Amino acid sequence: MSDSRYTPPKVWEPKESGGKFASINRPVAGPTHEKALPVGKHPFQLYSLATPNGVKAGVMFEELLALGKDAEYDAWLINIGEGDQFGSGFVEVNPNSKIPALMDYSGDKPLRVFESGSILLHLAEKFGAFLPSDTATRVETLNWLFWQMGSAPYLGGGFGHFYAYAPEKLEYPIDRFTMETKRQLDVLDRRLAESRYLAGDEYTIADIANWSWYGQLALGRLYDAAEFLQVESYTHVQRWAKEIDARPAVQRGRMVNRTFGEPSSQLHERHDASDFDTRTQDKLGG
Repeated sequence: MSDSRYTPPKVWEPKESGGKFASINRPVAGPTHEKALPVGKHPFQLYSLATPNGVKAGVMFEELLALGKDAEYDAWLINIGEGDQFGSGFVEVNPNSKIPALMDYSGDKPLRVFESGSILLHLAEKFGAFLPSDTATRVETLNWLFWQMGSAPYLGGGFGHFYAYAPEKLEYPIDRFTMETKRQLDVLDRRLAESRYLAGDEYTIADIANWSWYGQLALGRLYDAAEFLQVESYTHVQRWAKEIDARPAVQRGRMVNRTFGEPSSQLHERHDASDFDTRTQDKLGG
């Protein structure tokens, strides 16, 4: 453990903290600049980036379309590293300045939908898909959906930040959040030992939400931490993660608003189903 000691002041004042996201961290909300959001031709306008939370929305739309639902959407890139989330138009849709955010123009009046869990629940109820109708399975779906909402901040903002993004490696927070991340993986592994999917035999929004974080972690896609966390030891999570990863809609959803990885896996904007074949970055010369 480090020998350094920190005594908090009586009143905290912001200062440059370093780290990957230091330039966009601030202690107040609200917009930093005027910028209207683009609006495309479809009933649903998604503003996002392919972080784990953003992947949830892309996967959900692609899964709905695969079922034949009338869920066509435009997906616009919000580059959080450049502060797009603090534009006035985005803040009007999500006052919390986090992706993903959605505008639903399909009804009598436009609806803003923010927070990834709210987007999943809104779309599931609107289209009658991926949310079981019987009470017991519906409740179990919501149990695991909200489990993810409460748990993943310890994985992302806790483990991910201190392991991968903090300006220096500190033993105490890395140990603290590693222990919690492994405990969460064990929670999932025990559940998936007794159930094909999180809510039972049916694939639901609970799986979409949790796979986007824990499935991708188990597949070695987050924080370059697979060996450190021994993710291969969670055999039931591995089985579940690989099964979901093989779904064509999931493969497409992961590409939406993606700006990293192989150019063939990046679809910065999505406005038509054909874009997956014609407008990935390798096709555009990116």
